[in-house]
Amino acid sequence: MGLLFKNEGHVVFKPAKDVDLTPASSELYLRANVKAPRMAGFLVKVFAWFLESWIFGTLLLFILKRDNLIHKLVTNAELEEPPVYVPLHPFDDKEEEDVKQVGSDLSPPELVQQAIECLPVSLEKTLNGSNFSFRHWTISDYSRAYTSGEITPRTVAEHLIAAIHESSTPPLQMSFFINYKADDILKQATESTLRYEQGVPISALDGVPIAIKDEIDCLPYPTTGGTKWLHNLRPCTDDACCVKCLRLCGAVLVGKTNMHELGAGTSGINPHYGATRNPYSRSKISGGSSSGSAAVVASGLCPVALGVDGGGSVRMPAALCGVVGLKPTFGRVPHSGVLPLNWTVGMVGILAGTVEDAFIVYAAISCQLPPRLLSASPKVNFPLLNSTKTISSIKLAKYGEWFNDCSDDIRECCSNALERLQKQYGWKTVEVTIPEIEMMRLAHYVTIGSECSTSLSSFLEKLDFKELGWDARVALAVYGAFSSKEYIKAQKIRYVLLN
Repeated sequence: MGLLFKNEGHVVFKPAKDVDLTPASSELYLRANVKAPRMAGFLVKVFAWFLESWIFGTLLLFILKRDNLIHKLVTNAELEEPPVYVPLHPFDDKEEEDVKQVGSDLSPPELVQQAIECLPVSLEKTLNGSNFSFRHWTISDYSRAYTSGEITPRTVAEHLIAAIHESSTPPLQMSFFINYKADDILKQATESTLRYEQGVPISALDGVPIAIKDEIDCLPYPTTGGTKWLHNLRPCTDDACCVKCLRLCGAVLVGKTNMHELGAGTSGINPHYGATRNPYSRSKISGGSSSGSAAVVASGLCPVALGVDGGGSVRMPAALCGVVGLKPTFGRVPHSGVLPLNWTVGMVGILAGTVEDAFIVYAAISCQLPPRLLSASPKVNFPLLNSTKTISSIKLAKYGEWFNDCSDDIRECCSNALERLQKQYGWKTVEVTIPEIEMMRLAHYVTIGSECSTSLSSFLEKLDFKELGWDARVALAVYGAFSSKEYIKAQKIRYVLLN
């Protein structure tokens, strides 16, 4: 970690060993300096037109980058670090207490079983004795009901299809899904029902309905990325690796969920497929970009859904919809078959009603199916959630200045959560200082924007921009304004701050 010093209008990075970071000081904190016009409707169209014009666009983009400190903190930063950065973390295979180490050669059903063995034996008793608010069926609820014969996957599928149809039409018009096929859902559910009748379910996920964000390949559906055109230029010919893993576990894949167009925004408002409504209030957004995946879980249609997270696209809608959002460590989940919008920041993520369900699905999709993408597939460490020691040994790092830089209601809610974790589970909070946090944010924005623009460049050359929504056009205009110099500088910043 290091500190930033001004030097004739430039920013020079000094390693942390040269400075004393304690105690934390508010003078070191640089507040997020987001400066952009707030607009909607006709004004967005006018702004997009100006951004796309050669003369006015160049000037506007220069002003936006200057006013948002990109020039100061990224473009003109003086860095000696190597320019190439890929966030591959060293996977530690040493044995740890309260962690089950699982081999990388296990199949998805075997990984699911290993994960379930790490869970408390009687989870429902824990939930019934608490103020836990999420009451929809969990994976264990489905598995238990199917095994006992209380209900069948076929019956669940029939009710699910009716509920999806009702949610997709007036008066609800929730816009959870971009695409779903009743006959395909029923076919999968019928096969699962037969397995249960024969007493040979594949895993605890057998017959469990799971939805897939429309950024992930899943046959028989096209992958649109929230557009009306991308699937024509990039046809879906196979399942993504994570989807293959779920199929091998017997999960019923129920369709492609709505998303912010090209993942280029955080509202979940899609001009082509509708704004995904928040199940808690139709007048509220569900967040983005994995808006539909979070909403179907919050509504109880599915216990779990897959999303993709590059800069909060799983975690933000999870927060707004009151569900669990997990972005795994880079490289833990194979990324083949996912739209390559963000090569070094995007990861397949999980939306779930409970931590346990997120854990089970993470176990399933962490399998490295052949051909292996990594030269040496790492072992997976599963936490023993049935061990009280694991829960009580957690330490949380808190940067006070950044933590408090929000509205009063958010600060109060987060403070209450920390206090509850400390009192109920004995978790500890450690005060830290991260003075470069704004520099990190801007380096991330330059990275994700540049990678998105580059990944779409070959498609955009063949595209009439009228087929894009106005907010996506604005985002892509800004993304395309980042130079190779700025991208390389951003990678240097990532290298020195995260290594």
